[in-house]
Amino acid sequence: MTEPNINEQSKNESLEQFREEPGEYMTTNQGIRVNNTDNSLHAGQRGPTLMEDFHLREKMTHFDRERIPERVVHARGSAAHGYFQPYESLAEYTKAKFLQDPSVKTPVFARFSTVAGFRGSADTVRDVRGFSVKFYTEDGNYDFVGNNIPVFFIQDGIKFPDLVHALKPEPDNEMPQAGTAHDNFWDFISLMPESMHMIMWILSDRTVPRSYRMIQGFGVHTFRFVNEQGKARFVKFHWKPLLGVHSFVWDEAQKIAGKDPDFHRRDLWESIEMGDFPEYELGVQIVEEEDEFKFDFDILDATKVIPEELVPVRPIGKMVLNRNPDNFFAETEQVAFQPSHVVPGIDYSNDPLLQARLLSYHDTQIHRLGSANFESLPINRAVCPVHNNDRDGIMQMKINKGKTNYFPNSLGGGCPMMSPESMGGYAHYMQKVEGHKIRQRSDSFSDHFSQATLFWNSLSKPEKEHLVKAAQFELGKVETKEVQQRMVELFNNVDHELAKLVAMGIGVAAPTQAVTQNHGRTSPALSIENNPNQPEKTIKGRRIAILAADGFDGSQLMEIKQALKSGGAQAEIVSKFKGMIKSADGKEVEVKKTFLTAASVMYDAVYIPGGKESIETLKKEGDVVEFINDTLKHYKAIAATGEAVDLLMMAPESKAMALDKAQSNGHVTSDNGVIASRNADNIKNVAQEFVQAIAQHRHWTRTINEIKPPVQDAIGDRLTMAN
Repeated sequence: MTEPNINEQSKNESLEQFREEPGEYMTTNQGIRVNNTDNSLHAGQRGPTLMEDFHLREKMTHFDRERIPERVVHARGSAAHGYFQPYESLAEYTKAKFLQDPSVKTPVFARFSTVAGFRGSADTVRDVRGFSVKFYTEDGNYDFVGNNIPVFFIQDGIKFPDLVHALKPEPDNEMPQAGTAHDNFWDFISLMPESMHMIMWILSDRTVPRSYRMIQGFGVHTFRFVNEQGKARFVKFHWKPLLGVHSFVWDEAQKIAGKDPDFHRRDLWESIEMGDFPEYELGVQIVEEEDEFKFDFDILDATKVIPEELVPVRPIGKMVLNRNPDNFFAETEQVAFQPSHVVPGIDYSNDPLLQARLLSYHDTQIHRLGSANFESLPINRAVCPVHNNDRDGIMQMKINKGKTNYFPNSLGGGCPMMSPESMGGYAHYMQKVEGHKIRQRSDSFSDHFSQATLFWNSLSKPEKEHLVKAAQFELGKVETKEVQQRMVELFNNVDHELAKLVAMGIGVAAPTQAVTQNHGRTSPALSIENNPNQPEKTIKGRRIAILAADGFDGSQLMEIKQALKSGGAQAEIVSKFKGMIKSADGKEVEVKKTFLTAASVMYDAVYIPGGKESIETLKKEGDVVEFINDTLKHYKAIAATGEAVDLLMMAPESKAMALDKAQSNGHVTSDNGVIASRNADNIKNVAQEFVQAIAQHRHWTRTINEIKPPVQDAIGDRLTMAN
């Protein structure tokens, strides 16, 4: 049998036969040309519509059925095509062929999503993000079905329906949409101590990501690698974005939800269209079978991580997403991921949450896509040969030839025949299993708080402040005091200071003493800010707003814009009206966004060039001051040159900056990501400082004048004392 030749273009080529251009002439689905699609067939101009109008019937009945049931979870998603390429052969650990040859690029289709909201919800809500990848390998399809958080709420899949019912909108009033700040969710969590590690992640900056290009992906569960010799090892999967992990602050996420609810979807699409291809490195944590019980937690418990200090993540390959879908429904909406889609060399563990998912995903795809033949949809088809005796059913697309449709058979030459393991047949790992049938959780799953404490200890001070505020926001919307109090008691099992801060913010009694002593251990890799393994800081793929009007200084603008472009950032002009604006020397530039359609929260940094006429115009725009103020308040980089320094100082937040130095001398002033110079001769130095400031992403040490209630002031003070 000839082995299929799989390469980066294999899936693209397999989809080609299904692509269809709009066509010159409209026809019915039977190919009959249509001469009028604007008016139904009537008996007279004002008479009744006739039933014989077959075009009306066909058009309307198809329209009535154009929607399919949305996913129960992960309904809101975006996807892209690309490829995966291993760095080296992994033959020592697995016989999975797509992990053997560094010269082979395996086609992939990756989908990112929010969990809780419906298809029409906003992208930037506080939520877990799904991170799923379909590998079209020569052994068949392999699906990585994970999240941007390495742990989960529950330990056993039988609780999944309860979890989802609790986090979805409350059934009596269908509120709130795409949010967990309600009584039902926190009532459930307050009675499920096993969820506390996940809750710490949920309340962290991880659940308000800057973009899909800047999130991690985790397999969550423990799987197995199996090599050609039958040797098995446990494995955890990690995706790490090469742009680094970055997040919004909560105020930004809320404002973007109103300004551009499609922000993440648009960012992914536009990045690929512009050639800023998202890249992710795949890494693995490998544990020898004989080391399964050497940890102080159970590696089969989905509410636990294996700290990278104990088992380092080994990079094994890279995924590049370089092509957008041709049709959202046909590809992004109809793609069907299942953790049960594995290839030889990858197998399961006894994780009880994983075992339930192996059942659930296949069942839901049949329901959602309407047929057991969903694997025949173009986006789901394998690129290697597929032969079996599954026949007929709704929407069967194959025309199966031959007399036999059963096995064993002699009339069909025994085909399709079995493949022994030596010929690529999938063989489950022969694990010895014995025990009594019992509905009981393993004692090794009973520690629900020590890793939640590990996560808390590992965060930077700003990350801790954000987590506390998130808890106060979520629980502040809960109306049942008993639920709030139970949650505070659970937080007290994580950290006593944390519990007191949460209690103070929501108006319930704070615990008087710690339940357990904080163990003091940390794992810096769990933090966004403290992670020592973050990639080199860069401005690649960042979006920069340039605020300007007629009369701007063209030489200043072009110098900064060129520096940004050289670093891989995308800069666009924001002004009062779209169209063209002229520099002081008469050169024109195009305005991409207006102050009505854009806001500071949609950009990573802001630059304001000088030019007397331009600055005088911008000073009259209230939206401009708000633009600048939000940039400062959200700790992002901002630069101003020439007369623009005066505009920068108009923003209330700038009063806390050292910008008065820029007023009194012509030197470049740089204060926590705020760069200013009145001397245009310094523009190259400004550009250099600005690029470095953007690469920092946030400048948390910046002093801001945000008016905070006393409880918020206490957060920083108490965290400082606790640290």
